[in-house]
Amino acid sequence: MNAPWAHLSPKDDADPGLFGPGSVTWNIHGDPVMWIAGVRALYLQALHPRAVRGVMQNSDFRQDAWGRLMRTADFVGTITYGTTGAAEKAGARVRRIHSRLKATDPDTGERYGVDEPGLLLWVHCAEVASYLEVARRSGLPLDDELADRYLDEQRRAARLVGLDPADVPATTGQLAAYFERVRPRLAAGPEARDVDDFLRRPPVAPALVPARALLWGPVAALAYDTLPSYAHGLYGRTAPPPDRVTRRLTATADLLRCVPSRIRWRLPPGHIRQAIARLGPATRPAPYKLRRRAAILDRPGRAQHSDGGDSTRWRKPG
Repeated sequence: MNAPWAHLSPKDDADPGLFGPGSVTWNIHGDPVMWIAGVRALYLQALHPRAVRGVMQNSDFRQDAWGRLMRTADFVGTITYGTTGAAEKAGARVRRIHSRLKATDPDTGERYGVDEPGLLLWVHCAEVASYLEVARRSGLPLDDELADRYLDEQRRAARLVGLDPADVPATTGQLAAYFERVRPRLAAGPEARDVDDFLRRPPVAPALVPARALLWGPVAALAYDTLPSYAHGLYGRTAPPPDRVTRRLTATADLLRCVPSRIRWRLPPGHIRQAIARLGPATRPAPYKLRRRAAILDRPGRAQHSDGGDSTRWRKPG
């Protein structure tokens, strides 16, 4: 049986990587709204005291927060659009680093490894939940079946960081059940407050403070507002009604998507451009391909035409 991406690539001998052009992952991770989703993930991840403590005690988050963000983006880009070998190498590097890092519980004095399966699972689930939530609310055409397919695909990424895929939620129902189980362990401790403070007011040169307020402030606020209500309660700051947040998110995403992909994809580290060069122009990621595929698999008339992925206003099906 042919791989699902086989018909998309004229270069049959090229390595499609961990997911391939036919995957949900491939077609949504290149959307610019993922940057907002990444900030949301940081807010959510910081609410697990043991997990965020591992980060804060093993890195100078305030001094190298931008570097950390870029390294995370590089990792996600590598495992999404790189070759299988590059993805495996990136995963091995992450596992090797994590295996050497320890954290200390200030209340009990317990020393524990940051690669505890429970902590890795929290980081993974908070990340993929954020990607999926922001993608769907911003208008990308992800119905329930595609959402489940995305989570199932992301178990491959979970394996790379050291998790057993069998222990990782593979559907939206399983993911919701996981969050219900873990919620009693969440809290906005001192480390979460530090992350919150950084995300709201990242350190910049004095001359850039006005630009931070104008450009970064609304992005961080929007990412925060998309969090679940229990997270707002833990942080102690309310958010506007969900419908208003969704409208703002959609408008922001539409604006970001007006920047042509040929410009966006030139920004470092360039994983998408390299993938297209490796596999051929037909494999360029675009969410409209998911809608087209869903229409083929479902019933005639479901597909909605688009201009190819640069400025289309994606909307939820239905």
